[in-house]
Amino acid sequence: QVQLVESGGGLVQAGGSLRLSCAAPGIIVMFNAMGWYRQAPGKQRELVAAITSGGSTNYADSVKGRFTISRDNAKNTVYLQMNSLKPEDTAVYYCNTVYARSNYWGQGTQVTVSS
Repeated sequence: QVQLVESGGGLVQAGGSLRLSCAAPGIIVMFNAMGWYRQAPGKQRELVAAITSGGSTNYADSVKGRFTISRDNAKNTVYLQMNSLKPEDTAVYYCNTVYARSNYWGQGTQVTVSS
């Protein structure tokens, strides 16, 4: 059974940093494309960053140069390092993967950036 379990959200001041983690029991992250999405109140869910099984990464323009997606194969965990956070980064952040043609989401973790 595929599970995605996020952690690491919280309240931080503008300019601060947070690291989100996504543990993924049931799949092997190094063999799957993984993504981080976010959804702010009243807005659609949007892709923030993604990493392919080959290790290629891509980012939303709004976070390029500030956020870094990575994975630890030994821990079977994907991370999102978020630096220079802005109030507009406030959202619920979700981990995502597509496995065996099914779309899986974690429960989400709240990130709040105060000005």
